[in-house]
Amino acid sequence: MHHETSYKERKVITIGVVSELTGLSERQIRYYEERKLIFPERSPKGNRKYSFLDVEHLMDIANKREEGVQTFEIRQEMLRRKRKQERNGRKELLRGEINARFGIQQSE
Repeated sequence: MHHETSYKERKVITIGVVSELTGLSERQIRYYEERKLIFPERSPKGNRKYSFLDVEHLMDIANKREEGVQTFEIRQEMLRRKRKQERNGRKELLRGEINARFGIQQSE
């Protein structure tokens, strides 16, 4: 199955443009990558490439940092959210399998 990523998820934006869009310095953006808060892809030449979702995420990080939230806390919150999404995803999958197995129709 070919999963077409939305334009928001495509990693096409250079760090310079991300810096302009977010008001963060390139140094700050690289720091957030070091802290495992953001995960750019690398072009064949090794240049970082970001998505629009990354830009939104960086702005969210910047706002939290201004409120005094530590990068460690932001990372913990990200991991908690990711685990919750994974749990919910497994629940949905299981519900779908049970419904299919027993012929239960989804109620709208």
